[in-house]
Amino acid sequence: MGTVTWVTSDSGDTRSSGPWYASDPSTSPFPAVGSEPPRYGRPRRQQRRRRQRKGMIALIAAAVAVVAAIAAVIVVVVLPGGSTNTTGFVPTGSSPDQDAQQITSAFLTAWTAGDLAQAARYTDHPAAAQTALAGYQKYLHLRKLTGATQSATAASGSGTRESVQYSLNAKVATSDAATAMSGTWKYTSSLVAYQQKNSQVWYIAWAPDVMAPNLTATTHLAAVSVAPQVVGVSDANGNDLTSYKDAGLTNIASDMMKQAPPGKGTPGLYVEIQTAKGQLVQNSQAVVIAPNNIPSLTTTIDPNAESAARSAVAMRHNSAMVVIQPSSGKILAIANNAGFNDFALTAQVAPGSTMKVITSTALISSGVLSASSGVACPAAYTVQGITYHNDNNETLPAGTPFLTDFAQSCNNAFTTQWPHLSGMLARTAKQYYGLNQNWNIGIGSLSASYFNAPASASGSELAQEAFGEGSLVASPLAMASVAATVDSGSFKQPVLIPGIKQVTATPLPGSTDSQLKQMMRAVVTSGTAAGIGFGPNVYAKTGTADIQGQEQPNSWLIAFDPTKDVAVGCLVVNAGYGAQFAGPEVKSFLDKY
Repeated sequence: MGTVTWVTSDSGDTRSSGPWYASDPSTSPFPAVGSEPPRYGRPRRQQRRRRQRKGMIALIAAAVAVVAAIAAVIVVVVLPGGSTNTTGFVPTGSSPDQDAQQITSAFLTAWTAGDLAQAARYTDHPAAAQTALAGYQKYLHLRKLTGATQSATAASGSGTRESVQYSLNAKVATSDAATAMSGTWKYTSSLVAYQQKNSQVWYIAWAPDVMAPNLTATTHLAAVSVAPQVVGVSDANGNDLTSYKDAGLTNIASDMMKQAPPGKGTPGLYVEIQTAKGQLVQNSQAVVIAPNNIPSLTTTIDPNAESAARSAVAMRHNSAMVVIQPSSGKILAIANNAGFNDFALTAQVAPGSTMKVITSTALISSGVLSASSGVACPAAYTVQGITYHNDNNETLPAGTPFLTDFAQSCNNAFTTQWPHLSGMLARTAKQYYGLNQNWNIGIGSLSASYFNAPASASGSELAQEAFGEGSLVASPLAMASVAATVDSGSFKQPVLIPGIKQVTATPLPGSTDSQLKQMMRAVVTSGTAAGIGFGPNVYAKTGTADIQGQEQPNSWLIAFDPTKDVAVGCLVVNAGYGAQFAGPEVKSFLDKY
């Protein structure tokens, strides 16, 4: 026959280390109750028996009242040869280390079987333990768990206490999806098991680091995918990108080394400790599957183009230049002369009159006008109460070929077209030039938009955008790509890594592309870039963007030379006219390349 033992449910144990502590268990004042009641002798009279029975009832009621006054007391029945305790465990070992290993084995059996409630009941804080064990399963996307005890040694502290080391094999995954990356994380952990005072019952002293070393009440484990890294980044000839000492190239190399671009290398699987907000706890990662890193990543940067671009931007501070190969989209050069600023990729400024290439594309491809259409350029033009004046109040009469308006960069020849452009600037930028959407040029998984034209523009805002002002923003990379698209007749998304998946766009209509080439060549022969001295094969568009609060306008020039299969975008911040500042830098590049 079994025995009944009184055990307080708030039994606990204080661990000797770690940020989380359980409280010492309180000891029940009640001795073990025998399997049968004491005998009081046979009564002589029925009346005396009734008095004794009433006395017994009163004694039991008093005892029950005392028991009810003690918080959270539960009954645990200990059966011969084992136990069915509500909490805790009654081992049958012949020594403390055997008893400690038995309760640890019971805990592991329940945990690995997924019976988290039972595993938690072997601890002195079941609620906290069950919550933590569920979190372990959730954040690791646990597929399978096996474990075994290894050793038990006496632990410091009062009473019978044992430190038990055990091993776990946890098959973890990056998500619950069947196709998610998974692997087996093998590690060892330890716990403290102790015998409750005046009792045969053992408990596991609960703390988060029972599940894995260094866990706390405010952290959890997580299985994460780790992108392959890049050991070194070079130009097309194997020269380290950082050797150019260009802000843009140095930033690119740094970002590429953190993470390989899509399709390069293979990701790994790590288990790490995270904060409650999901942030990595430094130096807490364990490798489950090592990523296949890239020893060396070769970019499209051409040493000759880079050298010529670096020399060109050295002409003036706050200059930036991007060079693209139109036939492929390869980025041949990125050059900056603006301290630590990488304007070549990160500038978000109005493109000025270089935008007129896109505006002209919208007007010509939609049939509104052609390069030979007569378009007046009034000295002033008012839209919704806002009057726009041409630079120096220049004017071109009615009947002026649109090609001439473009070559002379007369703004009001474009503002007057706003009624035909509703929604068309943003649509044309994306449809034919691949703009107004994110590009991944090969800097890890970074995807960014290097140009933005709001589709909702109307009225006065649309009139401004027609000549490159207003809410438009662009980078030299985007505008160099515009020139490259006109050169080849079809958009090729700029890339730094060969083989990167490129965004596509609709080829320019043949007639539109032909007219754009005529107009951009006229800029060089008789327009705003005529005095720069470009050669016979250069096509260009100047740009000057006034910026509120800035002393001088931003200077732009985009150009291409089909004989060299090269297109250039140049920006000089806070400088002046495009032909005076950006123009000479582009010429310098083309002369040296």
